[in-house]
Amino acid sequence: MGRCELTGKGPVVKNLVSHSNIKTKSTAQPNVQRKRIFSRSLNQMVRLYVATSTIRDMEHVGGLDAFILNQKDDAMSPRATDIRNRIRRKMRATKA
Repeated sequence: MGRCELTGKGPVVKNLVSHSNIKTKSTAQPNVQRKRIFSRSLNQMVRLYVATSTIRDMEHVGGLDAFILNQKDDAMSPRATDIRNRIRRKMRATKA
């Protein structure tokens, strides 16, 4: 019963529909993995619970830093927002 810390993806209730149109409730669990992801701006590994679909999205965007900076606040966990704030502070410090 995991939930992705970056996108908020969680279990979904769905109906399995038979040929005779009988509907049976079931839940679909997201494929959530505990991963160590490298942050280029922090120059360290960050450990998060992330869905595999989110990992593919991160690779498409260009890494953890680019992905996490564009995420909405309401979808992310408190740990992920803390990591995003650390990345923002580090980026401001390097600009100044």
